[in-house]
Amino acid sequence: MGKLVNRIPYPLLLLVCLTLGLAPFTPEPHLLEKIRLLAAGALTRPIDMFDFLLHGTPWVLLGLKLFWHRAGKPEQ
Repeated sequence: MGKLVNRIPYPLLLLVCLTLGLAPFTPEPHLLEKIRLLAAGALTRPIDMFDFLLHGTPWVLLGLKLFWHRAGKPEQ
């Protein structure tokens, strides 16, 4: 998995985070809405879970890439 994430260039990953990860921009990003639902224990509908997964995946990938890069283990 690390090799796959390592092959994604940072600029592309940042672009995906800022577009898909934050879309729609108004009235609030879906990801923030879904995090609030999760914190309140109200993330129960399948469409909300799918949205959380869809909009959160780019941020998770960016976090993994940064973590592995800082740890000096980008190939794992």
